[in-house]
Amino acid sequence: MCDFMPAKPGYLHFLSPWFNLGRHRRRLIRFAILATALLLLTQAAQAHQPDWALGPFQRPASGNPIVAPDPATTFICPVTGLPVAWEALHTFNPAAAVKDGQVFLVYRAEDATGRMEIGGHTSRLGLAVSSDGIHFQRRPEPVLFPDRDAQAAQEWSGGCEDPRLVEAEDGRFILTYTQYHRGLQAGTRLAVATTRDFLTWEKHGNAFAKAPARYSQANTKSGAIVTTLKDGRLVAARIQGRYWMYYGEEGLNLSSSPDLLDWTPVQDAQGNLLKVLPLRKGSADSSLAEGGPCPILTSRGIVVLYNGKNAAPPDGDPALAPGVYTVGQALFSAEDPTKLLDRAQGPCLQPEAPFEKTGQYPAGTTFAEGLVMFKGHWHLYYGCADSFVGVAVAI
Repeated sequence: MCDFMPAKPGYLHFLSPWFNLGRHRRRLIRFAILATALLLLTQAAQAHQPDWALGPFQRPASGNPIVAPDPATTFICPVTGLPVAWEALHTFNPAAAVKDGQVFLVYRAEDATGRMEIGGHTSRLGLAVSSDGIHFQRRPEPVLFPDRDAQAAQEWSGGCEDPRLVEAEDGRFILTYTQYHRGLQAGTRLAVATTRDFLTWEKHGNAFAKAPARYSQANTKSGAIVTTLKDGRLVAARIQGRYWMYYGEEGLNLSSSPDLLDWTPVQDAQGNLLKVLPLRKGSADSSLAEGGPCPILTSRGIVVLYNGKNAAPPDGDPALAPGVYTVGQALFSAEDPTKLLDRAQGPCLQPEAPFEKTGQYPAGTTFAEGLVMFKGHWHLYYGCADSFVGVAVAI
């Protein structure tokens, strides 16, 4: 088709400059208009967040995904004694903390052993470090993994999954993670490990080991410890003399601790687990509401970022695909962590980019587990389709 345009009627003369641009330039302008419209729509959706919420979060122009699978890195598995390509299949669901002016990212990696299905592989935790919060250098071997130790019965062969990080006042870093044993009825246990350098770790085992058996022997996961911002660092916060952790996935539960190691679930008046953040029909968190990165104690209250899973029709949000994971925000009282004050109506981050929808979870996930204040900006680290790691920044 040629670019020659016939003369226009008199009432269309005002369009002459447009037609004189040529086909290529008109295409570029149309593309720019479309891109601007999409950006404005995204910003408009984020603008609906309450004034107490963090963000809005935007993906950087380049760098994502910041961690992807690498079949070339191997190490000797201490359980089998054999070499294994420990991050060959998937890398996702990261925790993050700032130390010595750098971002330390602890991410979940899956090898290619086991069944080719979600949960069918062995998970280990890898380490990557960045000086700008976006471009990371990875260590070739995992830093936390199933071993011939006191936790082997709970961690082999499912592994160590889904970490969250918080700094303690004494300089230790407290890691909560999921121990997964496929052969046990209660296969997932929320566990605690500590480190000072991210290379050597001490495993402390079941976070609820000293709680009543109904809690210590139950499936638990996704523990996010409340923090406060001190000198640019997120440090575990005491409220009423104790530390607090939001956890769980079928709506959020709450627990407290005197030392960040041993946790006691909060119960309601009937002696059952207190549900502090229930599911909502018709919303992005209609199927699951699961603990996210470390909550932040602010002047407005405790800002809790959490991961929501959308239910299938008719219970889910019709604007989102069934099964998709998004990031939501809720506000709890600074004096009473059980008291829900407000809750954003929609997500602050949802799958949009191809790498957030391409992987072993094609419905799409933006599954946030890491949050840091770095160089004056919030950096939110999240798993993408159970296969990659992404970052979004609050500019």
